[in-house]
Amino acid sequence: MKLFTYVKDSEERVGAVFWEGEGIDVSGRLQGYVEEKRGRGSWSGSEPGEPIGMLALLRLLNGDFSLLRKTVEEAKQADFLMRDIRVKAPIQRPGKIVGIGRNYASHAGEGGLSAQEEPRLFLKASSSVIGPGDTIPCPPQVRKMDWEVELGVVIGKEMSDVDVKCALSHVAGYTIVNDVSAREFQFDVEPPQTSFAKSMDGFSPMGPVMVTADVMPDLESVELRCWVNRQPMQKGYVRDMIFPVPYLLSYISRFMTLEPGDIVTTGTPSGVGCFRNPPVYLKCGDEIRMEIPNIGILENSVVNKKI
Repeated sequence: MKLFTYVKDSEERVGAVFWEGEGIDVSGRLQGYVEEKRGRGSWSGSEPGEPIGMLALLRLLNGDFSLLRKTVEEAKQADFLMRDIRVKAPIQRPGKIVGIGRNYASHAGEGGLSAQEEPRLFLKASSSVIGPGDTIPCPPQVRKMDWEVELGVVIGKEMSDVDVKCALSHVAGYTIVNDVSAREFQFDVEPPQTSFAKSMDGFSPMGPVMVTADVMPDLESVELRCWVNRQPMQKGYVRDMIFPVPYLLSYISRFMTLEPGDIVTTGTPSGVGCFRNPPVYLKCGDEIRMEIPNIGILENSVVNKKI
């Protein structure tokens, strides 16, 4: 399934791709189920009569997507045309975003850095999330804004101290994340302020959809690509990761509980701007295009932040 978030009548709703160019209103079709759960006292994550959003839906289902899949598969016709809606980030405000640094040997190598023995973690603020087509605001103090195409893993079932062999069973799906970074705060100060450098407003574009895990059973072959102003910048494969996705999830879960709707960004391949000769940084008017097959294309442009 390909799930997405859109806004209708000022309300956040969950949709699913029904056919090319068509979508169905998952929130509306599941409203009866949500109200039934509320009536039993087993759900209080949304207001009565309020359409359920993606984050609340993931928390409600907690890894059991059978009803959701049945709802999508049994739909007889579309509820709307995709051209008539505005798609937002799949999850507007994740509970937390956990980032992984230097998880591709090619990326570590281009910066003259060695691969670490264990994953290098940082957190990104959920307020940094924007969706496809949204603009990335560059603060006037930032001169070294950079791009990073990454596979985003969306947690579907709570996981704490989970074994590597079971880790993928806790995944709801995958999306594209642009891990935008202000390099001067990451590399030019001591101590490095990695989380701050990656948590500024608009520094986590993601989307356009979340594909459920069954759509991408062979993660190793998944390709990531990035263009800036139509120039190819990054190309890599998930199989090139130093720490595979199951290991990352298991490792993180040893230290912190991952909850439905949390997102793990899994690292970027070589080709970022800061390690080019000469370095290339994003500026107002630049257009970034990222693509992962089956997920789609994520496009955003840079603007100067108004103060």
